[in-house]
Amino acid sequence: MKPSATLLCAALTMTLTAMPVLAADFPAPTEGDWIVRDFRFRSGEVLPELKLHYTTIGAPTGEPVLLLHGTTQSGSSLLSPLFGGELFGPGQPLDASKYYVILPDAIGHGKSSKPSDGMRASFPKYSTEDMVDAQNRLVTEHLGVRHLRMVLGYSMGGMETWIYAQKYPGMMDVAVPMASLPIEMSGRNWMLRRLIIDTIRNDPSWMHGNYTTQPRSAQFASVFFGLATNGGNQALQKAAPTREKADALLNQRLAAPFPADANDVLYQWESSRDYNPSAGLERITATLLAINSADDERNPPELGVMERELRRIKNARLLLIPGSDMTAGHGTGFQAKLWKKELATLLENAPRLAK
Repeated sequence: MKPSATLLCAALTMTLTAMPVLAADFPAPTEGDWIVRDFRFRSGEVLPELKLHYTTIGAPTGEPVLLLHGTTQSGSSLLSPLFGGELFGPGQPLDASKYYVILPDAIGHGKSSKPSDGMRASFPKYSTEDMVDAQNRLVTEHLGVRHLRMVLGYSMGGMETWIYAQKYPGMMDVAVPMASLPIEMSGRNWMLRRLIIDTIRNDPSWMHGNYTTQPRSAQFASVFFGLATNGGNQALQKAAPTREKADALLNQRLAAPFPADANDVLYQWESSRDYNPSAGLERITATLLAINSADDERNPPELGVMERELRRIKNARLLLIPGSDMTAGHGTGFQAKLWKKELATLLENAPRLAK
């Protein structure tokens, strides 16, 4: 029996806001931390100790793959039944008995260093490229991985994948950026991100980041952004076909627990301010599969951006998932069942580049 659109939207919302229920058919994850000394950010700021948290599945002797999470998420969010439950088990595309799966928490996210650890608004202004540099150092310097079979990322992780594939082109055989575009942050995507940032900064209770009680604006802005840019038009209409049901859905989201810290949320969305991989696409040597959905509110296919930019990459193609009342807009890519067959075929056939 297929799940209802209401349940699907609720499940995808939970993946963005809560720790997942772990799938039972892959090995128990292992967590770790690594401290980078005197990490220099692109802003010129230096953090004496940058903590990078990570989760791994499978043995280090397996073929390494790096998976990157979305904005406000953490590496452990990819253990969700919707994502990891479709990928890491026996016989699945990233079977943990064969692959060494690396799931880092990006700077400012999860258990990695972030503003709420104590620095608040004095925390360095990190960017997408800072996150990529830190992850590459984690993989190479701490985990001792010289070459990755694949880098795959969802949403913000997709943006990082575009940067990673061109900044460290010899590091991977395969790149799979999902729910993202290889152009400058712009249009509705940036406008609505800035509204989250400005809503928090203009809240009198924010107090330049030195609040004693969490500003309620962070939750309100996040719910607004989520409904505007995630969930899918058809699925949301099916879930809320009347004003009464629409109010009930909205009230449910506004009343839900919101454990996030306002400074963390502000920094997380602002980190995309200078994202722009367009200039270096020709440097990508990995076999690249971009996965987007036709109903993605943040990356609408009618812009024609993906088709134009992919022509600049030697071995790249697009998998566009059709929209329906069973997909979830920007959240569609988190449902690995919709693309795992194509991923398995890609990993089976993509050439291995010289290490």
